[in-house]
Amino acid sequence: MRNIEIRTTKTGPGDARLNQLLTEARMEERRARAEVMASRMVNLANHIKTNQLDINEALELLLQESETYRHQAMEIH
Repeated sequence: MRNIEIRTTKTGPGDARLNQLLTEARMEERRARAEVMASRMVNLANHIKTNQLDINEALELLLQESETYRHQAMEIH
């Protein structure tokens, strides 16, 4: 997902360190979200395998998980 909102802020040469800190914080947050997503995917795969879910059950589980992500995204905005 991309944030399509564009904001403009006037910055000067003294703001370089602040910009660097903000960039690092954003990257750290992205890495953390990616790690959470990867962990959830592994858990889903293990659940499907362990319980030998058929294709329809696996699809339903994936749809439920995507709905969870959608709700979380709506809470952020």
